[in-house]
Amino acid sequence: MVRTVHRSKKRVILALLAVFTFAGGGIAFAYWTSTGTGAGAAKTGTSTLFTIIGQTPVGTIAPGNAGQTVGFTVTNPSGSPQYLTAVTVALAGPTGTPWVPPTGCLIADYTATITTAPPAGDILAGDSVTGTATVTLANTEANQNPCKGADVPLYFTAT
Repeated sequence: MVRTVHRSKKRVILALLAVFTFAGGGIAFAYWTSTGTGAGAAKTGTSTLFTIIGQTPVGTIAPGNAGQTVGFTVTNPSGSPQYLTAVTVALAGPTGTPWVPPTGCLIADYTATITTAPPAGDILAGDSVTGTATVTLANTEANQNPCKGADVPLYFTAT
């Protein structure tokens, strides 16, 4: 009886192998070939203006002295890095219109310069760099009393 069960199992296994062999050997593959085209689009981003904010001035503007320093911060509000080449400063109002000093005070006697330039290079999205500007008043040996107490606006430009 043991031999019969054993032989029966062998026969079943051999029969199954034969079925799988013939079935697998009989599978045919078919396919279609084709070609196609398509279109897509990508859009290049744009730059965003840097924001520049002046800080509280330090020192005093007086004829012939060291002048007043004004720290400033350049921030990249864009969502991607932007390259900062340089920052310049002018004696001008918030829209870049030239400053008109009080009567009798000459704008030519004032000088505004970038004394500590922020480093040129990429500013990462949301990051900032800092610098310093200095405003001086030349000693012209003329009466400069009309310049006393004058508010001197600075206009920063980043490129």
